[in-house]
Order: sequence, then structure tokens, then C-alpha cells
Amino acid sequence: MSLALDHTHDRNARSWLASANAAGTDFPIQNLPFGVFRRAGRNETFRGGVAIGDQIVDLAALSAANVLDGFAQEAARACAQPALNDFMAQGRDAWRALRHALFALLDARTTDDALNACLVPQAHAEYHVPTRVGNYTDFYTSYHHALNIGKLFGIPDVPLNFHHIPIAYHGRASSVVISGHPVRRPLGQSKAPDASAPSFGPCAWLDYELELGVFVGTGNALGTPIPLREAEEHVFGLCLLNDWSARDIQGWEMQPLGPFQAKNFATSISPWIVTLEALAPYRTAWQRDAAFPQPLPYLDTEANRAHGAIDIRLAVGLETAKRRTVGAGPTLLTQTSFRHQHWTIAQMLAHHTIGGCNLVSGDLLGTGTISGPRPEEAGAMMELAHAGRQPVRVGDDELRGFLADGDAVVFSGWCERDGYARIGFGVCRGQVTPAIALG
Repeated sequence: MSLALDHTHDRNARSWLASANAAGTDFPIQNLPFGVFRRAGRNETFRGGVAIGDQIVDLAALSAANVLDGFAQEAARACAQPALNDFMAQGRDAWRALRHALFALLDARTTDDALNACLVPQAHAEYHVPTRVGNYTDFYTSYHHALNIGKLFGIPDVPLNFHHIPIAYHGRASSVVISGHPVRRPLGQSKAPDASAPSFGPCAWLDYELELGVFVGTGNALGTPIPLREAEEHVFGLCLLNDWSARDIQGWEMQPLGPFQAKNFATSISPWIVTLEALAPYRTAWQRDAAFPQPLPYLDTEANRAHGAIDIRLAVGLETAKRRTVGAGPTLLTQTSFRHQHWTIAQMLAHHTIGGCNLVSGDLLGTGTISGPRPEEAGAMMELAHAGRQPVRVGDDELRGFLADGDAVVFSGWCERDGYARIGFGVCRGQVTPAIALG
């Protein structure tokens, strides 16, 4: 597991770039997350970059400047491409070498005109999905979310297998979109409980799901499982992820198989991938209630129990069209933490491969909806509004049971702990547009 702390985690480290030292910034020198960008309004090739303060280190330009050497230069050269797959495939030594080299170039004790020439303001950039996502798997690993959803349908507890298996389904990689991409309300079939037959039309119960995305760094050979103790060596980093869900379509089509049309129309992710190296200070014990069944041996190690969880704070805001018109910000709906999850990232990845499934560099895993133990920590509108029966207030005079056209859902995430710098994930934003009209 990536737990070693070094000089790049020093809370007192400062950068010569003033915006990286600003209070509350998501991107201090201790973070250095990776993404893919280009300058907006220009017909440029997308390439890899690293966020620092309000700027982006253009890794294609840095590679061409020849200020790096060894693993760091090889890694920067791989990041000059329109996707980060080749960089991720280089493995942890290359990831660490580039992180340490960038830290050294940005450190306040140094000045480097070559790096300064490689900076692009984030305000002038547009972003792309950072990898060629060949495969996308979405997990279902929050006990509190599963319990809340079950109770809405008269089911008093989660199914027994929830305690034994990190449940997941294979999603649609082609509809993974970057933050800011509009989300069109899907069309589909649904069936009301008192109806004798299904009907067709726009989704009426459109919802969000608060998740994290996990990017696979190095893969495994087909037929060769990844042991739990090695699982995190295959994880590059995490982003914010919104698993948009058409609840009415989902309720009809999941009889008896898993979600299909209810999930395949869009999955939004934030632009920046925060590496496991940067998240090392925020590790915490993974705990499961002793009254619950415990994992089978292949999903259980002392190390995973000691520090398999990560305390990533998460928030959901909803910006209605009305509030946008008057310049009001999003209404805060939820705050929770990833530490509450019933399964760790390592357990998800180990179980994913136990039957011989081969993961590939750049693959994306969703953690499943992240809900905490309190009602205000629910990670989906379905939970907050009790399947639309108890609408929640958004602003002074608006209510929502599910999402309306024009609503924008905004996720944010950050880590903070005494003795360490605060780091953030940026935002994941998606605005709902009306369903397409069929002729």
C-alpha cells in the first residue's frame, strides 16, 4: 500500500507560485494531481498536465524543455500524449519520480524560468477524460446507501451477499464524460406500481450518485488474480464521479438483471486525478461492525484493516436554473466521507480480478454511492427525498424530489488532517438538459 510519507507531504512546504499557497486551495504543492487539457478556443492537441494553485504545468512543454532526466523525463514524455494510459502503465517508480521532480521544480527554495514558461492558467483551459477508458466497472459498496434504498421498498436489511462480496456491474465506458459536459435526460421504459403495462417517455426520476472514480495504473494478465496485499500497487489515483441514474427506468429493467439503460447515458468525472501518493496522510483504519459477517480470507489482511480506508470529505451541491439566474450559488445537500464505505479500494480491485479478469491501464472503477450513517449524509436524491415522497428544499422557495431540467449537480472533495496540508479534488459538475424529442 502507498503509505510512505516523505518531504512531498510536509505541511510547511511552499511553492514559488503564490496561488499554490493560498488558504483553501485544492491544489497546493503537496497535491500535484494529473489531468488532460488544452488551452480553450485553440485547435491544440490535448496533453497531460498537473494542477498547481490556479495554474497547470503543461507536461508536453516540460518534456520538450529537457529540464528532467531519468524516470521523470520518461514519465513526462508519456504524459505529453492525449491520454495518460502509457504513463499509468509505467508503474509506481515512474509516478513517484515525476511527482518528486515536479515538487522540486515548484518548491519555494528554487526558481526555474523553464517551468514558469510551461504554466497555463486553469481559467484558460478545457479538459478531456484523462484516459482511454476501455473498461468501466461500478461497485455498490456503501452499507448505509444499500440499507436506505432497501427500506424505501420495504426491505428491512441489505442482502447477505453484500457483506461477503464487493458487488459491482460492468458499465458503459463510452459514455464517461468530463465535468461540465451537459447531461441529457434519457428516454426509456418505466412501469408505475399500479399500471398494467409499461410506458415510454423521458425519465421522471432522474438522480445523481455521489461516488469516487478509481483509475487503474498497471494491469494484470488474464487469468492472474491480484492479491489483496498487492492491490494498491495497481491503483494510480482517484477522482470525483457522478453515476447519473434514471430511477424509474432502473426499477423496471432490473427484473431480474442489473442496470442497463438507467445507467448508460452518462457518467461524469472530475478533470483531476489525485494520486494515492498524495492521499497517503489521510489513510485511516477500515472498520466493520463486529455484528456483521467478516470478509473471507482473500479479502482480509491486517494491513487493510489498519489503514485501508481514506478519509476523503465529500459534498453535493444543487444549482437550480432559478438560482443560477439570480447569481446564487448551489444549495448544499450532503456532506459525508469515503471512510464509511463497507469495502476498501484494495478489496474492490482484488475481488474484481479473483476470477481471472484482466484490468488494463486507464480502466475506471466507480466506488458506488457514498452515504454516511446520518440522514444528511445520503449520497443520492433517492435517499434524501425518500423516493420523491419527501422533497428537499433547494433555496428559499424550491423543492426537489428528483432532478429537474436545468439543475446542475456539483460534487466537491477534499482531505484535511491535523499536521498535514489540505488537498482537494476540484469539482465535478453536470447540468441536466431536456430529453431529446422523437419525431
